Amino acid sequence: MNILITICARGGSKGIPGKNIKILNGKPLIYYSLNTASKFADLFEGTDIVLSTDDESIKNQVGALGFEVDIDHTRPDFLASDTAGKIDAIEDVLKYSEEKNNKKYDFILDLDVTSPLRTLTDLENAFEILQNKPEAYNVFSVSPANRNPYFNMVEENENGYYSTSKQGSFLTRQSAPRVYDMNASFYIYRDTFFKDGLKKAITERSLIYEVPHTCFDLDHPIDFLTMSFLMENSLLDFEI
Repeated sequence: MNILITICARGGSKGIPGKNIKILNGKPLIYYSLNTASKFADLFEGTDIVLSTDDESIKNQVGALGFEVDIDHTRPDFLASDTAGKIDAIEDVLKYSEEKNNKKYDFILDLDVTSPLRTLTDLENAFEILQNKPEAYNVFSVSPANRNPYFNMVEENENGYYSTSKQGSFLTRQSAPRVYDMNASFYIYRDTFFKDGLKKAITERSLIYEVPHTCFDLDHPIDFLTMSFLMENSLLDFEI
């Protein structure tokens, strides 16, 4: 069984400038994904780790960290814009790795640099979920949503008034169907996902892994400050 771990980290972030290598609790942000990737790779022979970036400073930083990761690939410009899809970037580096290493990969694990609050156990459990469902395309990490479209999320309807986004007769959020936020921490794809030409992580045959601890991604400067505070003050009840 061959597994490819992709670390996608383009330059040019506007929300948090330089966030992929911005220092978080004494280490560059990308360190945490590389560290978890390295631990997962040790569990499965035939696992490779590859960096996808268009930024030489990110390459240099990753090279200096000392992990066994392929940093030779350069993401093409058309896949490094704000409008480029993540799936296309993963497929690009997958094709590069298959050609360079002369092998096909059965699973592709993408670790999002901007959502590092994951554990090795999370990855092992999610991988087992996907393995146990051979017809599934992928599994991705989620957290319980704070809002529920059946109860306290609204949208405009055709007559200009507003009603709940999904219809139901639920009087409490607890009685409504459970819904989840995609926390962007990791995605595990079976090779058939790319063979079938899929372009969105949510498919008709997707599975979820509910992360049993705090997990969120860094979209805005306040997110970075929050994560820094939690880590610097040892307020996380798990090891990353």
